[in-house]
Order: sequence, then C-alpha cells, then structure tokens
Amino acid sequence: MRTIDTLNLGDSASVSKTVTETDVYLFAGITGDLNPAHVNEVASSKTMFKGRIAHGMLSAGFISAVLGMYLPGPGTIYLGQELKFTKPVRIGDTITATATITEMIVEKNIIKLETVCTNQDGEVVTKGVATVMPPKAPKA
Repeated sequence: MRTIDTLNLGDSASVSKTVTETDVYLFAGITGDLNPAHVNEVASSKTMFKGRIAHGMLSAGFISAVLGMYLPGPGTIYLGQELKFTKPVRIGDTITATATITEMIVEKNIIKLETVCTNQDGEVVTKGVATVMPPKAPKA
C-alpha cells in the first residue's frame, strides 16, 4: 500500500498474464457477455478478426490488478477509466498491463495514471487514463 506522500510522477508498475480459453469463458459467464466474437469459433471466424478474441474489458481488468495490488496498491479506490481498444487480444496472447503516474492532485488525494496493455509482440492492445484515490495512511 502506497499513500500519496510516497508516490511520485513517473512511478510505474506492471502485471502480465497469458489469456487462456478458460479466462474468456469465465469472463463471459461472469458478465453475461456471450457475444459470438468471444465464444463461438465458427461465427467469429467469419468476422474481421478471423477467429475468437478476448473481451476488451478483460484486458482492462488487468489494469485494475495493477492499481489494486501494486500502484498504489491495496486500499486504492478506482474513480474512473478512459479506454481505447486498439488491437484484438487472442487466446494465448500474453498481456502486460502497465500504469504510470502522470498527474498528482495532492490536496484531493487523487492521482491520474497512463494505462497501457501490450501483447507479447509489444503491440498496444488497450490504452487510456485511470483516475484513482490512493489509500490514506492509518490514523495514529
């Protein structure tokens, strides 16, 4: 857990995860998003992607893992997220989500972070800006 007084502009953290078929099906079941683009190989093979792709919000979930576990870490409150999905994520891709502090509003205990997800080839698949409240120091 990092409070705002221990954070600096440019601080960064990342997590990586290889997307599995199980991840896609669990995400579909949890959210109810059973779009054939994600769960039907025959139907999705006829799309511009030529096969199944992972839900865009699955990669956004990896950003949430960075913020909630590493930067700032446990106790962080997610206030907002702007996202742009720039390339499809396929089953078997290894996605690295990185968050980097770009703005600090100390008097409001708010930070903004550039958020980027890349695949194993270094291609950006998701990008955006997160706004969060770091945890506050425990009162003595």
